[in-house]
Amino acid sequence: MIEVLLIIVILGFGLLYTGTVSTKSFFDEENGYLLGLKEEDYDFYCHAKYGDDVNCNKLFMSRIKNAFYGTLIILACCVSNLNFLFVCIILILEFFLFNMPYMNLKTYYKRYMAQVDLLLPYFLKNLEILAQNYTIPVALSRSIDTAPEVFRSGLRDLVAKIDAGDASINPYMDFAKQYPVSDSMRMMRLLYRLSLGAQENKYKQLLLFSKSVSALQNKARQVKYKQRLDVMEKKTMTMLMVTGGGTMAVLLIAMISMMGM
Repeated sequence: MIEVLLIIVILGFGLLYTGTVSTKSFFDEENGYLLGLKEEDYDFYCHAKYGDDVNCNKLFMSRIKNAFYGTLIILACCVSNLNFLFVCIILILEFFLFNMPYMNLKTYYKRYMAQVDLLLPYFLKNLEILAQNYTIPVALSRSIDTAPEVFRSGLRDLVAKIDAGDASINPYMDFAKQYPVSDSMRMMRLLYRLSLGAQENKYKQLLLFSKSVSALQNKARQVKYKQRLDVMEKKTMTMLMVTGGGTMAVLLIAMISMMGM
């Protein structure tokens, strides 16, 4: 097995050195062959975490290179005891090294969306207060500085599209798609209808919007309360397990000491 591996390494080095095989076609950030391994939603998660300016292909190729170099290090450590079992373990480790960054992105996105889901009702409540004295486009513009950080980029895009003359529902829907949490679509539709309403109908539409915001706030409070209960339950269970484990260990040590006597 070791001899075969050495032959493969020497052959590969020779092909790379002579230029017969080029790594550029594999690791190219735009047209590399390995880009075909990229997950369909990888770009979406990258943009959600790092913003629109990030080069998703570059990040993906870094994943490939890190997994490749990690595999080489593991292979070098195990080359003296290489067998079928070690090859399987190395393949599993390589799969883990390759997928770990992707799973981290998905985990971040879930936490990010949970945060957005809790903050959205309070942002809409502030917007509702501004809408009582200003038109919706002006209220949106004035809400940017006081809005939670996660909403500011989306609000700037929304206001920019409205100022550019887009009077359709599309800017509002684009904002809802950027923050696809529960009821975001419905709330943006209500906000758009409120922006179209005549002054005499504004009170009724604002009242409907206010009721919807209050319902979302109540839901957010319940979620926060449940999260606090879950944290307390986990801490209690951890304390009980540690106490129980310590008690069992003391009893076991005492029994062994008595048996030794």
